[in-house]
Amino acid sequence: MTLSVLGIRHHGPGSARALASALAELAPDIVLIEGPPEADALVALAAEDTMEPPVALLAYAVDDAARAAFWPFAVFSPEWQAIRYATAHGIPVRFCDLPAANQFAGGAKRSKRTDDPLGTLAELAGYDDAERWWDDVIEHGSHDEAPFAVIAEAMGALREDHDESDERERQREAYMRQTIRKARKDGFERIAVVCGAWHVPALVEPLPPAAHDQRILKGLPKRKVACTWVPWTHSRLATTSGYGAGITSPGWYHHLFTATDHVTARWLTDVARVLRAEDLPVSSAHVIEAVRLADTLAALRERAVAGLAEVTEATRAVLCGGDELQLDLVTRRLVVGERLGAVPPGTPQAPVAADLTAQARRLRLKRDPLERELDLDLRDTNGAEKSRLLHRLRILGIDWGVPALSARRSKGTFRETWALCWEPGFEVDLVAAGVHGTSVVAAATSVVRGRTTAESTLPEITGAIEDCLLADLADALPDALTALDTRAAADADATALMGALPPLARAARYGDVRGTDTGALTAVSERILTRVCAGLPRAAHGIDDQAAEELCKLVDGVHEATGLLGDAAAGQWLDALGTVAARDTAPPLLAGRVTRLLHDADRVATEEVAIRLARELTAGVAPQAAAAFIEGFFAGGALLLVHDDTLLAVIDRWLADIAADQFTQVLPLLRRTFGAFAPPERRVIGERAAGRTNRTTASADFDETRAVAALPVLARLLGVGR
Repeated sequence: MTLSVLGIRHHGPGSARALASALAELAPDIVLIEGPPEADALVALAAEDTMEPPVALLAYAVDDAARAAFWPFAVFSPEWQAIRYATAHGIPVRFCDLPAANQFAGGAKRSKRTDDPLGTLAELAGYDDAERWWDDVIEHGSHDEAPFAVIAEAMGALREDHDESDERERQREAYMRQTIRKARKDGFERIAVVCGAWHVPALVEPLPPAAHDQRILKGLPKRKVACTWVPWTHSRLATTSGYGAGITSPGWYHHLFTATDHVTARWLTDVARVLRAEDLPVSSAHVIEAVRLADTLAALRERAVAGLAEVTEATRAVLCGGDELQLDLVTRRLVVGERLGAVPPGTPQAPVAADLTAQARRLRLKRDPLERELDLDLRDTNGAEKSRLLHRLRILGIDWGVPALSARRSKGTFRETWALCWEPGFEVDLVAAGVHGTSVVAAATSVVRGRTTAESTLPEITGAIEDCLLADLADALPDALTALDTRAAADADATALMGALPPLARAARYGDVRGTDTGALTAVSERILTRVCAGLPRAAHGIDDQAAEELCKLVDGVHEATGLLGDAAAGQWLDALGTVAARDTAPPLLAGRVTRLLHDADRVATEEVAIRLARELTAGVAPQAAAAFIEGFFAGGALLLVHDDTLLAVIDRWLADIAADQFTQVLPLLRRTFGAFAPPERRVIGERAAGRTNRTTASADFDETRAVAALPVLARLLGVGR
């Protein structure tokens, strides 16, 4: 019996090549691979042509999908090459790590340890790239021993002074040894073990007594676990994704493993292709010069071939012209990359995940790791169904699509724009959604119903109703409307009702567009509006500045909502605003805002507005209060000041009459108001105000001597010279 323990670097292309050669030479009759034993039954799927890495084994606790873990594999991962070798030669494969059932049960204490011991050796040797170290020291080094013997010796030296108190690591290695013993007991003669290099010293002959490992593993808690294959991406293999065994350049490693010749030239050609796709000028001459520079740098550094450092420097200097933004684009698109793998159609899936796969295939929604825009016409059956599916997924917390602004800038309610981007982590979310139902629509319906309980607030209920209509959850809508009616009738807080109304108005509009009967929703909205109109004057009485600011936002929301509910609702709302404006108890900010809304609706004439402004801006009113009134009034824009001389004159006179010691107190409010105007509006207002000043002072006495004396100071302040 022979036992060959092959220590590898996770996701190392050099390690993967060496492993493939070693397995071909050893010709084992069983291969044991570091990974969850629950996945043994899934190995056969890796042999199918439709399985395309990067992929990952997903294991999750059946009773709590949040307890999940991934074991990713790229084409350049040694473990993947071991699986492919074994399946191609009809050799059994078993995973030999501690079962996920034990790992998810918890309880073991862990200590900090590097996840890339070979990377540690590379760093100690002065290398910034572990792949370069592997090529220089392991594959092209002067030693006569096989690479894996050298690795075993190096790991033994690293572990001599290592603290072995990591309980989980001891359990993992004990289970690995037990798996080796079982393979021997089952009659296998030539056993190959593929594991992280760190574990090699613990698995080589002679193994400790079986009783030793049995004591370590005795009584470990277990949890029921399910396992499957899922697509993965290169970016999720990267260190920046938070993956513990991550690498910095998965796209580069893929190139190293798959390119059979002219590695540097092929890579820099791909770089040029990425830059040209962004309309950047890169010629064939640029590529030739970049290849020459990379090879020269490698020669100067006494390296056999150019590595990532050399090709990156050549890219920066020649292809990007020193532009770091262009280099960052190359890093994201190529060095890291966004390659998305695929799994065979027969791969086991959770019910909700299987339902989503079927719907996405029917609607031709492709899972893409790169963000892309999807513009939907809700009048089209296919567009409406895509919209419903994406909204249902958002209810489940799966943001495959996020609402976005359309490049077409269409304001029609029949159009939606989404930003689509698939994340492999959504697979876990789909499993977790299974506690709510066996399909996407059933799970979303259950989630919405859970948001419309007796304890739910009005905003929560109205948000749920809006989701019902957007996602077409007809079964959940009646219960949500009943909860809304009950809650609204019992809630005496006008501000809470005001916050609830805008989502209802939007929901009614979406319902109309999507062909949903919104009669009940409109009736509830009208009852809420009636209560809002009755309670608004009381809500506006005697409140402080902060409350006034919040109430202004609510008023704006209701004002927009009533425009969606029809003329009768808009008229009722304007009557309520008129009641607030007629009283002197509203704070200045709110009074100004209400006056502006009434003026825009032709309920208050321009002459009346001028009178009210003049009254608010008299000397008897504190400048801060007057400024608050102006802020509320002009929050709707500056066109009135641009076109109305009367209002401009009132504001101009008030500003000129503010005392110097009070002007600094008013200035922040004025800046907040006028700073919100568009630059062209501010320019026109300034020009018209200057024109008024010139007309006013044209006939006044003018002291030229005093004016000339001030010019040097003004010139210095403005920086224009004397």
